[in-house]
Amino acid sequence: MRRAKQDVLDLAWFSLKTVGLYFVLQTIVVVLHEYAHSTAAWLLGYTRTPFTIIWGNPLTIQGWDEGVPYDHLFPSAGHPAEAVIGGIPLFMHAAFVGLGLYLLRRLSIRRKLTSYVLYLFVVVNLTELVAYILMRPFAGSGDTGRFNEGLRFSPWPLFVVGTVLLLLALDVLLRRVMPKLDRVMGWNSRKRLIVVCFTAFVMFLWGSGLRIMALYPDRQWKWGLIGIVGFLAWVSLSLQCLSDE
Repeated sequence: MRRAKQDVLDLAWFSLKTVGLYFVLQTIVVVLHEYAHSTAAWLLGYTRTPFTIIWGNPLTIQGWDEGVPYDHLFPSAGHPAEAVIGGIPLFMHAAFVGLGLYLLRRLSIRRKLTSYVLYLFVVVNLTELVAYILMRPFAGSGDTGRFNEGLRFSPWPLFVVGTVLLLLALDVLLRRVMPKLDRVMGWNSRKRLIVVCFTAFVMFLWGSGLRIMALYPDRQWKWGLIGIVGFLAWVSLSLQCLSDE
């Protein structure tokens, strides 16, 4: 009985640490995301200061804005500066994911905390990419919309190329990183399940799927259904990959 109680407390503490670490990293990444926009606008001479961001809720990620008046600065399509300012966070997230996956594949077994924090950092950045590339590829505003409008691009190239690269990154995380991380951390089956389900939830539902479905009856709500499919697929494939180790 005492052992069972200790196991429950251990799992609860592990879950709290995971959630706490994730939301701290999420806040850092969201601030970097908005400052990427505002700093690009400042460096290109469109704003007087990079400190224009509007702070939102660090948990729900609602209310954040870079404070760049796109419609005033770019009243018509075809301004490459709009593409740079609007799209630069996407390239920042992609760079963070690539560097994070590279480091995760090379960390030693002694660096458990570093490995787990880095893993969650990669997940936060992947969550942003899933939200924009998979869930809002044809939106007229937002990062993808500004990027496409500034270059006068159809949404399809960014959607297709971005989706392919995103799926490759997810595959590396799933098949190369997670099995190694599982060995490094020495998780039992319950902790492994917590990590898998939490990862799937934040990447495909919390960060985008639920919010997009909440747009109903707007037609874009259907894109949020990708989140449900992604969640189920990630849990199934992750548990399969980890059980094969």
